[in-house]
Amino acid sequence: MRPVSKIERTVAPFEVVSPYQPSGDQPTAIADLEKRIRAGEKDVVLLGATGTGKSATTAWMIEKLQRPTLVMAPNKTLAAQLANEFRELLPNNAVEYFVSYYDYYQPEAYVPQSDTYIEKDSSINEEVERLRHSATNSLLTRRDVIVVASVSCIYGLGTPQEYVDRMVPLKVGDEIDRDQLLRRFVDIQYTRNDLAFTRGTFRVRGDTIEIFPVYEELAVRIEMFGDEIEALSTLHPLTGEVISDDDHLYVFPASHYVAGPERMEKAINGIEKELAERLAELEKQGKMLEAQRLRMRTTYDLEMLRQIGSCSGVENYSMHFDDRGPGTPPHTLLDYFPDDFLLVLDESHVTVPQIGAMYEGDASRKRTLVDHGFRLPSALDNRPLKWEEFQQRIGQTVYLSATPGRTNSPAPTAPWSRSSAPPASSTPKSSSSPPRGRSTTWCTRSASAPRRTSASWSPPSPRRWPRTSRTTSWNWASRSAICTATSTPCAASSSCASCAPVSTTSWSASTSSGRAWTCPRSPSWRSWTPTRRASCAPAPP
Repeated sequence: MRPVSKIERTVAPFEVVSPYQPSGDQPTAIADLEKRIRAGEKDVVLLGATGTGKSATTAWMIEKLQRPTLVMAPNKTLAAQLANEFRELLPNNAVEYFVSYYDYYQPEAYVPQSDTYIEKDSSINEEVERLRHSATNSLLTRRDVIVVASVSCIYGLGTPQEYVDRMVPLKVGDEIDRDQLLRRFVDIQYTRNDLAFTRGTFRVRGDTIEIFPVYEELAVRIEMFGDEIEALSTLHPLTGEVISDDDHLYVFPASHYVAGPERMEKAINGIEKELAERLAELEKQGKMLEAQRLRMRTTYDLEMLRQIGSCSGVENYSMHFDDRGPGTPPHTLLDYFPDDFLLVLDESHVTVPQIGAMYEGDASRKRTLVDHGFRLPSALDNRPLKWEEFQQRIGQTVYLSATPGRTNSPAPTAPWSRSSAPPASSTPKSSSSPPRGRSTTWCTRSASAPRRTSASWSPPSPRRWPRTSRTTSWNWASRSAICTATSTPCAASSSCASCAPVSTTSWSASTSSGRAWTCPRSPSWRSWTPTRRASCAPAPP
C-alpha cells in the first residue's frame, strides 16, 4: 500500500555527468533497453560479462527513462560499490544506500534438543541507519531517486502511512505553540539533549530550537517569535555555520516504527486478545510450561509498551501495530516507491534465488519459538516477503547477469539483450549476434516467443570431472548423452547414421587417444574422458 501524503515530490531530471560517452555498441544496447521498457515489456535481461559496462549502461538507461529506480544487489559490498558508481555518474540526483544496519546480529532462537534459548543480540551501525532513513526521506520528497539495496528491502519497515502521518511540516509564517512543537518532536522519538547535540536529538535555547534529523548530516534551526515560525535554516551541527535559509521543510520520525496513542492502544488490545487465545490453546494441549513461559514474557512486553512505548523484540508484534490480518505480508521499502518505479536486479543469477529463499529461512526459526512458548503466533508475520508477494509489488524489471540460466529470471519468456566487450573497453553489445553456445532465438526472444527448451553450453574445467567414475554430460539441446573413452561407436550407433567420431581440441592435458560419440538413442553410459568428443548436433564452440 502506497502512503497517501500531501507532500509534493520535487521533480528534477536524471542527468549523467561523465567525461565518458556511450561508445561501441553501448548506444544500441541503451536504445534497445529504452525501447523495450517504453513498450511495456515487464521483464528484460541485459546479458554481459563482468567489466562490460552494465552499470554505466544502467545509468544511461535511467537517464533516458526518467523514473525512480530500485537497484538490488546480492550483498552489502556489491551494493556499496554500485551506489558509489551511481553517485559518480549522477552527482545531481539522490543516490541512496539501503542495507541491513546491523554490524552484528544474533537472532533470537531456541534449540529444543539441548533446551537452549539464545537471546537476540545486535550492534547497530549508526551511519548505515542514517542512510536507511535518508532513502525513505528521499523517496517521499523527490522523484529523481535511485536506491541501491540488498535483500533487506523485502523485510518489514513499519507502516509507511503512519510514518508520513507523524511527520512534522515546518513553514515560515506558520503559527504553532512552542511547547506543543517540542512534544511533537518527542512523540516521533526525538530526544531532548541540550548538551550533546547528536543525530536524533534536539535542543532548546529560548525561542530557538535546533533539531538534528536522523536522516541528515546537517541540523535544522527553527527561530520563533512568540508562536510564529520566523525563520528556518540549515546549519552545520558542530560549527553552527548556516549553510542555507529555507522557506519550508519536513521533519520525519526518528524511527520507521512509530505509532500514535490510538494505534498503540489498539495494538496492545490486539496482543492481549491473541495472548488469551494462545494460552487457552496451549493449556488444552497440556503444555503448561510453554503457557507459563508465554504468559510471563508477553505480559512483561505489554507493560513496557504501556510505560515507555517500546520493548525488546517489539518487531514481533508488527502485525498488531500495522493493523494487519494473520498471514498478510508486511510493509517494506517497496511501499515507499511511487507506482511507476523501475526495478533493476544486479547479478540476478544470485539475487533472484536469494529473494525466494529468505522467507523459509526466517519462518523455520520462528516456528520453533512459537511452538515452545517464546513468542505469539503473530511473530511469524514479522517476516520478509514471499516471492509471489514480491512480484505483486514490482513493475517492470531489468535483470543484469553474466551467467543467466533457466531459473535466473522468473519470466522464462523475458526478452534478452547481450552485453559484451573487447578486452580493452566496456561496450555493452546488443542482441544482434548470439553469444557463443547459445541460439539467437534465446538471446533475442520477444515476450511473445515460445518458452526455450535448450540451455547454454560451456566446456567445464577438467579438474572438476572425476576420472574414474561413471559420469555423463547431458546435452539439453538434443537430449542425448555424451559417452566417451571408447575407440568404437556406442552400441546404438548402427541405428544412427549421423553418429560419427569427430576430433576436436582437448580440454585437458591428457594424452589419451579416446574418442567420443553423441547418440540420442544410446543406452550406454561409460566413463568420461575429456579429450575428444563428437555430436550428432553441431558441437558447441
